[in-house]
Amino acid sequence: MKHRTAMGKTVDMSALQAKNERTRAVGNMNVNARGDTIDSTGKIIQPITSKVNDAYAKTVGNRSSHVVKKPTQAKPPVNPIVDVVELTEAERELDASLEDDIEVEQIKAKELKK
Repeated sequence: MKHRTAMGKTVDMSALQAKNERTRAVGNMNVNARGDTIDSTGKIIQPITSKVNDAYAKTVGNRSSHVVKKPTQAKPPVNPIVDVVELTEAERELDASLEDDIEVEQIKAKELKK
């Protein structure tokens, strides 16, 4: 983000912030410019990410802040029973060829197991 000063100079604020993010901030909070808690020598004691995560967990609560995906159970395939009388001639041929294809796949599977 570039800003223009009153004197007409251009200052890149994001570059300036990135350059100085590990520098001790002015004040009495013992943090650097990024927000990490630091000790008297400038070593990071608690990073800002853990501070944010802790605050979020307190606000939202423990259960909802840690989303756990439950494994989904595979549903068995549904084979609807259709009366053959209701099918057209093309649908009957397709149904017969499907049954043949299933039988061929079962034979192939048995041969592969041997």
